[in-house]
Amino acid sequence: MKEWTRAEWENQSQNAKVAAFYLYAPMCGTCMVASKMLEVVEELLPEVEIGKANLNYIESLAIDHQIESVPCLLIAENGQIIEKIYAFQSVPHLYNRLRKNI
Repeated sequence: MKEWTRAEWENQSQNAKVAAFYLYAPMCGTCMVASKMLEVVEELLPEVEIGKANLNYIESLAIDHQIESVPCLLIAENGQIIEKIYAFQSVPHLYNRLRKNI
């Protein structure tokens, strides 16, 4: 998963049918598990653009989109954020959430 800036996220979300932006904090244990799950999902769904960012470096995005905690996965479809996921639960759960928007 590639690290994205806010500008890269905005570009990907506008230009891809489905894009996901994984927001994390480096000292968050739950985020480490979520990262591993998303790496698997990324391999299974190569048609979905998935990027990540340390939320500490893009606070304005957290404010603008009212991010409540990390890990958080923003899902955009055709340029519009359609979902914020905080409870990643499992690889099949994430896979199904992203696949339904393809």
